[in-house]
Amino acid sequence: MQREQYKDFDATELFCPQCRRAVPVRKRLLLLLANGDKYDYMCTYCGTSVGDKLVTERDNLQILLK
Repeated sequence: MQREQYKDFDATELFCPQCRRAVPVRKRLLLLLANGDKYDYMCTYCGTSVGDKLVTERDNLQILLK
């Protein structure tokens, strides 16, 4: 029986087309969707969006209704 070693990865560097090289990135929450959270990766130097990520696993999600 194999154990799960990695649950999730976050990018620390991605290629920026504006800077024309691999750069450090900032991850920011873009949208809260019904099927997960969408994150945007931005170049730390020029602010260009260089990628996105959809995280679909939510462990303790509770929906409150009035």
